[in-house]
Amino acid sequence: MIVAGFGFRGAATAESLADAYAKAGAAQVAATVADKVPGLFSDFAEAQGLTVTTVTAEVLVVQETATQSFTSLAERGTGSVAEAAALAAAGAGARLVQARVISDDGCATCALAESVQ
Repeated sequence: MIVAGFGFRGAATAESLADAYAKAGAAQVAATVADKVPGLFSDFAEAQGLTVTTVTAEVLVVQETATQSFTSLAERGTGSVAEAAALAAAGAGARLVQARVISDDGCATCALAESVQ
């Protein structure tokens, strides 16, 4: 299973999410931090035919990310919300198959992780 992890700013739009997702590649599941799911994210995932899953802040911060965003580190305690969400949702032993990519407007990121199951 491939999980697309997302990080995004409050100014993100559905187009921001779609752009980042298109750059990253295809997945079956969309994951992000639990407090980001209502509204924009769940609507986007549904439109893409993706199953939505969430990760807690506690699980997010223990993931090792390939990239480092100072903003993500300061606000969420992780180098990349997208990478951490993808890895956490894909489960133990998951591997990152696409490091975070950034939407053209800079408001959304997406990364892909593959589960070992």
